[in-house]
Amino acid sequence: MPNPLQGAQFMLAAHRLSQLPADEGAEVAFAGRSNAGKSSALNALTNHKGLARTSKTPGRTQQMVAFSLPSPREAAAAPVEAGADRRLVDLPGYGYAKVPLDMREHWKQEIDAYLHRRRSLRGLVLIVDIRHPLKEFDRLMLQFCADTGLPCHVLLTKADKLSRGAGTQALAALRKQFAAEGLHASAQVFSSSAGTGVDEAREAVANLLRQPRAAT
Repeated sequence: MPNPLQGAQFMLAAHRLSQLPADEGAEVAFAGRSNAGKSSALNALTNHKGLARTSKTPGRTQQMVAFSLPSPREAAAAPVEAGADRRLVDLPGYGYAKVPLDMREHWKQEIDAYLHRRRSLRGLVLIVDIRHPLKEFDRLMLQFCADTGLPCHVLLTKADKLSRGAGTQALAALRKQFAAEGLHASAQVFSSSAGTGVDEAREAVANLLRQPRAAT
């Protein structure tokens, strides 16, 4: 099937919310703990291996990085011509101990401001390593989405590290946890290296981009 995220291009890297592109159009943010596979997921979803920087050293994404997407019409006609009305935003990886404390505090404040103020934000993709239980950061993001009505889709990454049966069980357990805790996020298994769930995730992101603008 055609990739609705084909043609993504780097726009800019912002240290502060005010440095992001104009707050118009629609964008989907990607968040996750360091080393959960966020950059690899972005590269797989956009079919652009060099779009998001990957590194063996977690915690390297220390800015908000915006990527432009073509409009649906442009994507069909000329995938390489990116427009400015649809974006993906890569939020800084969270939780890596070697990131200085003042930097972590800065990003805590900036991410909080981004989530509360950004009207073009239509949804969040939360990256979670399938091999580990939800961490405090994951819970905070899920609870924020539940409290504010922001749609959230969870990618349980690195599914290739588990058997198919174990991956299915992990997904079922997470969905059960969502129901028990009153969280309304959708979720799926995902592997950027094996290609597991890539088409499903692309469509989920495209659906988030089509969400109506949040009421003020």
